[in-house]
Amino acid sequence: MQPAHGKAQPVPGYGEIIHQALPLFVVTSGCYLYCAFPSVKPVPTFTGNALYVPKLCASGNVTTRPSLSKKSRQSWGRWVSYLDNLRVFVRVVELGNLSAAGRDQRASPAVASNRIKELEKHLGVRLFNRTTRKLTPTEHGRVFYDGALKILEAVDEAEAAVAELAKNPKGSIRITAPLGFGRRLIASGIPEFHDRYPDIEVRLRLSDHEVDIMSEGVDVAFKLGVLENSNLRMRGIMNCERVVCAAPQYLERHGTPQSPEALLSDRHHCLLLRFPGSKEYYWLLQTPEGLRKFEITGPYDSDDGDVLTQWALGGRGIINKPLFEVKEYIRDGRLTPILQHTPPAPIQLAAIYPHKRLQDPKVRLIIDFMTERCQQLIREALA
Repeated sequence: MQPAHGKAQPVPGYGEIIHQALPLFVVTSGCYLYCAFPSVKPVPTFTGNALYVPKLCASGNVTTRPSLSKKSRQSWGRWVSYLDNLRVFVRVVELGNLSAAGRDQRASPAVASNRIKELEKHLGVRLFNRTTRKLTPTEHGRVFYDGALKILEAVDEAEAAVAELAKNPKGSIRITAPLGFGRRLIASGIPEFHDRYPDIEVRLRLSDHEVDIMSEGVDVAFKLGVLENSNLRMRGIMNCERVVCAAPQYLERHGTPQSPEALLSDRHHCLLLRFPGSKEYYWLLQTPEGLRKFEITGPYDSDDGDVLTQWALGGRGIINKPLFEVKEYIRDGRLTPILQHTPPAPIQLAAIYPHKRLQDPKVRLIIDFMTERCQQLIREALA
């Protein structure tokens, strides 16, 4: 039997343990043990009389907690309370004293006593013989102790396994980035990331084409620009200064434009990054009147930003690029900045990811690592 919320795998033998030990307790199908173990999420699922442990999908992600109905939350709450009762019961058997068991479980003697009473009422039997000095389990208590101990050991083992996965992430992660800064900043950092986390496999795709993160199963996209899909989340890495520039030989032949409007004349060739389906292209420049869009045309366009840079270096036209990508060419005189009094608006470098992906430790690790790396390399490039 599979839970309704996703793929899972039954743990051999656990369903039988629960069936025998909890004959009067019914758990709502698909109810997660979510807050019983605050140190790790998600945790095992109990469905009917079987215990399910969340299954790792191909990307290494753990199935996430579904939204619970009011009825499911109530059933889950009863199960959490029942687990607490079992833990107190087991310690009373082992210590023979309510006060000692209560201290062990961070509960007062009164609370510990009430938990034992709840179990006895639930099972309809007496679990302990009480004397003035010690509690000893009845025959029913001894039988129930064996089953309860197996349940708690199974739950603790499952929690430890998931906690280990969270501490030592494993599996694969798919990331994307544009060709230009993807080669400079992202691809060059993958070997170091893998050295730190050898159990994480990185699948990197570099493309200047727009990537559909959701449909293509991408975990993280590093990109320059704004977030356009409300189903995604963005973590900003840094704002990047842009520059309009051209090769000295181009400016000698065509002249140096003194205003953004000059770019619109037939005299100048702007080099455009264009994708299939693009209907317009504009540069967003900072003017005395504020930000303005200038619709740009030109005889050359490409879907590869590095191709535009090579064309510009060859004197074929004007480009609008992040400064860190062309700073070395400006420094050695191969490109010359223009329109410095009306510079392009800065562009944000960011990590884009589906809404729930940040719950995956692998995603947090790659974003943290690449954020630090990109900031460092960009500062070095601009120094």
